[in-house]
Amino acid sequence: MAAARFARQLLALAPDGSARVTLYGAEPYAPYNRTLLTGLLRGRYASGTIALPTGGAAVRTGTEVVAIDPGARTLRTAGGETAAYDTLVLATGAAPVVPDLPGLRTAAGALRDGVHPLRTLGDRARIAAAVRSGGTAVVVGGGVLGVDAAQALAGAGAGVHLVHDREHLLDRHLDAGAAGIVRRTLASLGVRVHHEPGVLTALGANGRIVGFRLSDGTRIDARTTVLACGARPRTDLARAAGLAVATGVVVDDTLATSAPRVYAIGDCAEHRNAVHGRAEAAWEQADALAAALAAELSGTPAGTRPPAPPVLLRLGGGPVDVAAFGDSTAAGDDTEVVTLADATRGTYRKLVLRGGVPVGAILVGDLTTVGDVADAVARGEPVAGDALGLLVGEGRP
Repeated sequence: MAAARFARQLLALAPDGSARVTLYGAEPYAPYNRTLLTGLLRGRYASGTIALPTGGAAVRTGTEVVAIDPGARTLRTAGGETAAYDTLVLATGAAPVVPDLPGLRTAAGALRDGVHPLRTLGDRARIAAAVRSGGTAVVVGGGVLGVDAAQALAGAGAGVHLVHDREHLLDRHLDAGAAGIVRRTLASLGVRVHHEPGVLTALGANGRIVGFRLSDGTRIDARTTVLACGARPRTDLARAAGLAVATGVVVDDTLATSAPRVYAIGDCAEHRNAVHGRAEAAWEQADALAAALAAELSGTPAGTRPPAPPVLLRLGGGPVDVAAFGDSTAAGDDTEVVTLADATRGTYRKLVLRGGVPVGAILVGDLTTVGDVADAVARGEPVAGDALGLLVGEGRP
């Protein structure tokens, strides 16, 4: 996604004819919006609607880059082709994390049949086919992707179990009160949530996963298993080329890596010890780098330090509508917390302030004020008037 956004922006901003962009991708599909895969799964979108414009860039689908040589400024594809570049932008994304669960893999180390990550269009197609064949689906992981996948599978007609190894869903972003609303909303869709702090064991038969056993002995049948346990930056290409790599590919405030004329953006990039792993951050980085390189082509170089978006979490389009910003779970003597909860309507609103300044917020079930609240957190200025009014749309910072 970051690559497509960068290409479109650079070709729109650069002086006519001064920039040529080629996008290489291992998948057999043109660039698409991965954040809409769950919507595609539940039939909210048609497959063609999630394609991303590239601004006229050359797109090489099914062409994996397996090596780069920063000294020679060349890259090599899996097919043995070598190509030269003037500037290289790494947007290699992230790979799904596969949990180390007993019984999940075969003796040879491969995932058993019926187990699927959800990261690509191919993954989505395999999950959709499995759901059409009937049976119960189990989602492993109760973070953003897990919750979204669970509601998508329920919307597609599957019976769904969601297994999470923390005390409440979306624990990195929500407090227990907000997570409770999310759980009740999922329950209304038929999703059964299990909090499993112990060891989850996969049960296999005839080479495929047929269920899971919880630490208390409870068995959950599963014809389809979706892994939603997070993602890890793809850094193998950069590491093999000698670039600085920590959790992600290390970049400075200009999004430059440790190699000359090589940049990194999106889920693979680590800026100031942080890997954002969110579409909004990837787009901010793509826009910033495109603007800087376009300015360079026109002879007016500019800095590229990308702003840090305040949005930590956004699930929209229902039935589970959630947004979280900034330091949304902060607590302590220096914080003031304003909360408005309505269990009947399934809504929860929370604003965290320090010295009258909004530093975090959570909205569940009603996102009508999401723009105002996000702006208030990003602006970092004291709220004028009643903080509760900001949550319900009657106040402005």
